Amino acid sequence: MSDPGSRVQALRELITQASVDYYVHDQPTVDDAVYDAWVRELEALEAAHPELISADSPTQRVGAPAATQFSAVTHREPMLSLANARGTDELVEWHRRLRDALRAAGHEDAADEFVVEPKIDGLAISLTYRDGRFVRGATRGDGTVGEDVTQNLRTITAIPARLGTDGPVRGIVEVRGEVYLPLAAFAEFNAARAAAGLATFANPRNAAAGSLRQIDPRVTAERPLSLWAYGIGGAEGLAPATQIDLLDWLRQAGFPVNPDIALHEGIAAAAAACQWWEAQRSELDFDIDGAVVKLNQLAAQAAAGAVARAPRWAVAFKFAPTTATTCLREIRVNVGRTGVLVPYAVMDPVEVGGVTVSRATLHNHEDIARKDLRVGDRVVVQRAGDVIPQVVAPLVQDRTGAEVPFAMPLHCPACGTLVVQPEGEVQIRCPNRSCPEQIVQTIEHFASRGAMDIEGLGAKTVVRFFETGLVRNVADIYALAERRDELLALEGFKQTSVNNLLEAIQASTVQPWARVLYALGIRHVGEVTAQALADVVPSLDALLAATTEQLADADGVGPVIAGSVREYLSSEANLATLDRLRAAGLQMRQDAPSRSAIGPLAGLTVVVTGALDGMTREEARRAIGAAGGSATDSVSNKTDLVIAGPGAGSKLATATRLGVPVIDQAQFTQVLAGTHPAPIRDAGADGA
Repeated sequence: MSDPGSRVQALRELITQASVDYYVHDQPTVDDAVYDAWVRELEALEAAHPELISADSPTQRVGAPAATQFSAVTHREPMLSLANARGTDELVEWHRRLRDALRAAGHEDAADEFVVEPKIDGLAISLTYRDGRFVRGATRGDGTVGEDVTQNLRTITAIPARLGTDGPVRGIVEVRGEVYLPLAAFAEFNAARAAAGLATFANPRNAAAGSLRQIDPRVTAERPLSLWAYGIGGAEGLAPATQIDLLDWLRQAGFPVNPDIALHEGIAAAAAACQWWEAQRSELDFDIDGAVVKLNQLAAQAAAGAVARAPRWAVAFKFAPTTATTCLREIRVNVGRTGVLVPYAVMDPVEVGGVTVSRATLHNHEDIARKDLRVGDRVVVQRAGDVIPQVVAPLVQDRTGAEVPFAMPLHCPACGTLVVQPEGEVQIRCPNRSCPEQIVQTIEHFASRGAMDIEGLGAKTVVRFFETGLVRNVADIYALAERRDELLALEGFKQTSVNNLLEAIQASTVQPWARVLYALGIRHVGEVTAQALADVVPSLDALLAATTEQLADADGVGPVIAGSVREYLSSEANLATLDRLRAAGLQMRQDAPSRSAIGPLAGLTVVVTGALDGMTREEARRAIGAAGGSATDSVSNKTDLVIAGPGAGSKLATATRLGVPVIDQAQFTQVLAGTHPAPIRDAGADGA
C-alpha cells in the first residue's frame, strides 16, 4: 500500500489477530518469521511517521488480552516483551545503543557485564508470594493484565508452595518464570492425542499453554509441566545487586533455575554464549527459540529503562525456528543396508531450523500408526540443530476427510521380494541379501568417513559404479586399480580424478582392524562396538573362531549383537568377501588392545552423554581409551561411570536408577589428569 496510514492499520489488524490466535487460542496461524517481519515493518513505519503511533498499537503492547474464562490480574510491574537481535551484528548494534543510554545515565562502567540465559519457548507467568506463601499465579496476558491461573499452577511440582529461604520472607514477592513441557513428554502427549482422534499441538509451547489454561485443574495436573524461573517482578525487602545475585536467591528459595546460565564480560563473549546455546539446542529436553542477553547490574538496568514494550537492558538473540507446519504429500519407502524398510515423508517445502525442508524421516510403520499420519495431512515438522527433520504430529483439526491412511508395501520396493517382520522386532525387512539397494547402501557405508574413509567414493559415485558393474561387492573396490581404463572411459572421470580415487583406495588398506569391522556393516555393530569386538577378537582368524558366548563378553556387546555377528559369519558370500579383503591387504589384525591396561580409567566401562565444552563425543571416547577405559554407547548394569554434560537425558536417568556414578566435565578432566580418582560404583547397586 502506498498510503502509510492504511498499511499501518492493516499491519495492526494482522498482528493483533495473530497474537490472539497465539496467546489466547494457543493455535498459531502464521510462522514466527512472518509475525516478526510484520512487527518490524510496523515499527519502521511508526518510527518514520510518529503521528501514526497510538496507545493500542501492537508495538506498544505485549501479548493479547486475557481470555474471558479466567479472572483478570493486574501485574504489580508490567511483564515486558523483548526486542530481537537476529545475528551477531544486530546484537552488537543493540549493545551500542545500550552503551549510549548508560553513558547518558552515568552507568557506562556496567555496560560490558552480561548474563546470558536460554529463551525458553513456553508460557510466561508471574507467581505472587505473600509472607513466603504462594497466593496467586497469572499469565503474562498483554503485559499489564493477565489471567488468574493459580489453581492450575499449584499442580506443577516445580513451583514451591512456600519459599525455601533461610529466614522468613515478609511482604510481597513476585517471581517471573516460564512454564514449559519437556520435549519427550510433548512427543508422547501429541501421539496420545492423535491416537485418540484429538487435535494435536503445533509445538511444546502451545501444549504448555493449552495445559496451563484448562478450566479444570485436574486436567493440568495430568500433564508433566515444569518451570524455569528467571526474574523478579517486584519484592518488598529484597534488593539483589545483580542478575546473578537474583538468580542465586531464586535457587535458594526453591525455584528451578537453569544451571548453564552464566556471567560474561564483553559483548563478544555474550555473542559466543548465544551461539553455544544454539549449538546445544538439539541436546536439550526443552525447547528454546533463542538466548536472552541481560545487563548484570540491576541498578544499571533501572537506569537504562525501557522503550515502548521492551526494556533497553535486555535483548533476545533469536534462533531459526525448529518447527513449522506443511502438507504431507506422499510417504515413500527406502531400503537400508541391513534390509530395513524405512518410510519417509515427502512434503511441500518449508523453512525450519534455518534450512528448507521437503523430506523427513518417519522411522517405521508403527511410528506412523502411533502418530496417525495420513497422506494429505497438515503436519508439524521439527528440526533441531543438525538433526534429520522429523514429522512430529498431524494437525488433526485441519483434516478435510480426503486424507489417506498409509500401509507399508508387502514387497521390497527395490527388488520385489516378499518382506518379513522378524518376531520381536518393529522393523519390516527385505530378506534378500542380493537386493540391489542393500548392496549399494553397504558399499556406501564401507567407503564412508567413519569406516574406510575412501575420499571420492561418495553415494553418487557408488550408484554409478554399481549400475555399470564396476563395483557389486565391497571387495570389488580393491580391484578398481586393474580397471583403470574402464574408469577413464566414464564421463567426468579424468586422469587426475582416477589417480586420486585409486590412491584413496590404497590408503584405506592401512585402516585399523576395528575400522574394518565397522565398515563391514554388520547389523548392530557401530564404531564403539567394533572397537570393543576388536579388543576381544584381535584378528580375522580370532573372529572366525570365536563363539557367540566369547563375543558377548565384549564391553557393550551382549548376546543380541554377538548373535548378529555370528549370523553375518554364517554366510558363505560374506566369508568369500572377507577372504578377498584380506588378499587385498586390509589390516585384519590388531597387535595390541585399543586401551591401556593402566591409567585412571583402567578396566572401567564409561558412557558419555550430553554436550562437552571444547570436546567432541569422539574425542571424549579416545580420551577414555587412552586412560585405560572402554567407551560404550548405552548405560547398563555393566556401566561403571557416566560423564554427563548439559542436555544429558535418558542415559543420565538410567544411570541414576541403576546407581551408576555420574561426573561432570570438570571432574572428568580431573580424572584424566590424575588429580582426582574415578568414583567407584557401589558393588551392591542393582537399580532397585
